Amino acid sequence: MLEVLLHISVSCCECKAGESSVEVKTEADSNDITEHPHDDKPKLYLCTVCHKGFSKKHNLNRHKQIHTTGKLYSCSQCKKSFRTLSYLKAHMNVHSSKYKCSECGRCSSNSYELTVHRRSHSGEKPFECTVCSKRFSQSGRLVRHSRIHSGVKLFKCFLCDKAFSESGNLNTHIRFHTGEKPFKCSLCDKSFTTSSDLQTHKRCVHSNRRPYDCCYCGKLFKSNGELKRHVRIHTGAKPYSCTHCSESFTFDVQLKSHLLKSHNEGTWFTCHICQKKFSRNSHLESHLLRHEGVKPYVCSECLLGFYRAAELRTHVLMHSDIKRFCCTSCGRHFAYKHNVVRHFAKCSYEVGSEGM
Repeated sequence: MLEVLLHISVSCCECKAGESSVEVKTEADSNDITEHPHDDKPKLYLCTVCHKGFSKKHNLNRHKQIHTTGKLYSCSQCKKSFRTLSYLKAHMNVHSSKYKCSECGRCSSNSYELTVHRRSHSGEKPFECTVCSKRFSQSGRLVRHSRIHSGVKLFKCFLCDKAFSESGNLNTHIRFHTGEKPFKCSLCDKSFTTSSDLQTHKRCVHSNRRPYDCCYCGKLFKSNGELKRHVRIHTGAKPYSCTHCSESFTFDVQLKSHLLKSHNEGTWFTCHICQKKFSRNSHLESHLLRHEGVKPYVCSECLLGFYRAAELRTHVLMHSDIKRFCCTSCGRHFAYKHNVVRHFAKCSYEVGSEGM
């Protein structure tokens, strides 16, 4: 039997003046709905399966359909299914392009979702934290952020006692204990722990869409995270500092490599065939493919295989008109970085010779 204890601070004149701590106990195999003991006071309706709380009973009843019923309403245009008819109707707006972003072409299910999405392009963040002045594009993100300052963590993992401020974070955390990966890619059968990881995978691996552009050089990226990491190159920001010395780094992987090589903090990953050492396990895995002769990344145009995804991405430029690298001396564009480097050396020499 699985038991979860939830501590909630409430103000109640009948219990005690000021704030009091109410212990709400739920059992995963119980059908009871736990609520505040006084009927004339605001109630917290708690789901006994995933422990998510609701202020209104009808919201809880709608949420319980996730655990008690299957997905009865299927989309006629794709394979997605939904638990309620209203969810299906909202989803159909995606196919009809009723709420379509004029910047990147992404279709949303409703006007609010489209409004929030557009803020990713405009950079608008209308919701500000009153404690640290950090701004957010959605009110829900501000609410979750505020719990950092208040220290409220209602949801506790029953396997490792780690606590979370959101039930969704707890559910995701538990999957790391169980190894569950319920989100499966329909294109390559790869599975993921979270839906956001799956969406990122689809966009970065199976799509050529790059909706995020750098305001400094115009380079395009598939995710906002990639863009933020790239911008550090222009701004010179180095947010990762070594705790042993004064060195700072632009990327976290640089810090990890520094700790391993300079301070012997970390773990080397050693190839069992040639004894070559790597600072990251992913680098070792890519290296082992070379010993095995396996080239998992294949070009769809010429069927040429590659050991690494980065090698394939560079190769694909040969089949397209995309030229991402620009010579800062003459403005000529090149598909490959090594070509622009070689050209720049020659171009700079010629310009210098003319000025003599």
